[in-house]
Amino acid sequence: MGSAIPRFMGYRRENGNVGVRNHVVILPLDDLSNAASEAVANNIKGTMAIPHAYGRLQFGADLDLHFRTLIGTGSNANVHSVIVIGIEAGWTGKVVEGIAKTGKKVEGFWISGHGDLKVIEMASRRAHQFVQDATEKQREECWLNELYISTKCGESDTTSGLASCPTVGNLIDKVDEMGATTCFGETSELTGAETVCATRAKTPEIAKKFMDTWTAYNDFINANKTNDLSDSQPTKGNIAGGLTTIEEKAFGNFQKIGKKAMFIDVLEPAQAPTSGRGLYFMDTSSAAAECVTLQAASGAVVHLFPTGQGNVIGNPIEPVIKLTANPRSARLMPEHIDLDVSGILRREMTMDEAGDKLIDIMLRTCNGRFTCAEALGHREFSMTKLYRSA
Repeated sequence: MGSAIPRFMGYRRENGNVGVRNHVVILPLDDLSNAASEAVANNIKGTMAIPHAYGRLQFGADLDLHFRTLIGTGSNANVHSVIVIGIEAGWTGKVVEGIAKTGKKVEGFWISGHGDLKVIEMASRRAHQFVQDATEKQREECWLNELYISTKCGESDTTSGLASCPTVGNLIDKVDEMGATTCFGETSELTGAETVCATRAKTPEIAKKFMDTWTAYNDFINANKTNDLSDSQPTKGNIAGGLTTIEEKAFGNFQKIGKKAMFIDVLEPAQAPTSGRGLYFMDTSSAAAECVTLQAASGAVVHLFPTGQGNVIGNPIEPVIKLTANPRSARLMPEHIDLDVSGILRREMTMDEAGDKLIDIMLRTCNGRFTCAEALGHREFSMTKLYRSA
């Protein structure tokens, strides 16, 4: 790929951020508002409800994360407008106010004192207007360095660390030089490679922030009297794929950030980047749906997901591009694989060529091409919960 920054046709939002989708979202504040939200989405074609499991009797950092995730989801540049539905006015208004700061069209409705049927009627009428407005929004020319790209891996095997994760790393190095914003995470799955990962921090202060984040996670494991991760890291699928230790998995995972890019800050879960364009680390779970949900809530508009044994993850807000270097997964699960880079292992494709192919499929996705997950209707959305409810 040449030195010129590639272009694509995207959606420029009121705050200047660039998206690649144009969703009208019906966003429930809490689990009890899922039914009304889904009813509105059923009434008004072109809208999308995002049901989830939590939102009642949370407190402290858990409640802060809940609000940050919901506000961030509605604020994502892939979203045109939002209907928020909650049980009561106060918390509903908090989410509406947070999303409104982006300049988006957003309106909130609450069930207490009205009931489901009245709220469904009022919200449906407003959503109807939002959909009509959204369909008039035109794509315009944007540049790759305006993108915010996230990545994680899943169902990893030996081919992941050898080829598919390094393919993402090749892309990260290239787009980092262009000035794009990128994000990796998976705190637990860097265990064993954490000290090496810290050397990729831009400054000693950021390296310490990263190590403090990883240490806090490790301390949490020990505090709960779990001496190791043997029940979940590596997973049974990882072991079947040839990964025998968490260290092997971690160093494969680490390949996703390439060879040159340095991360410029450490983000809390669902926190939007605040230090300018560049590579970021986010403290996330390694569970696929949770991690992608948090990254999308931070503002990421396209996701790169290398997989070995095959993973079916999608996201309602952020298109998920899956790639594999495992020829068996590419053959048996083709409807889930957007890019087959198994040619690397057969010496039919260089890493540089694979990175360029991934940039190409990413730009096609940004232009409107559905990912495999989108075509299949995968909309996995999983809130991260820190504590049990009060």
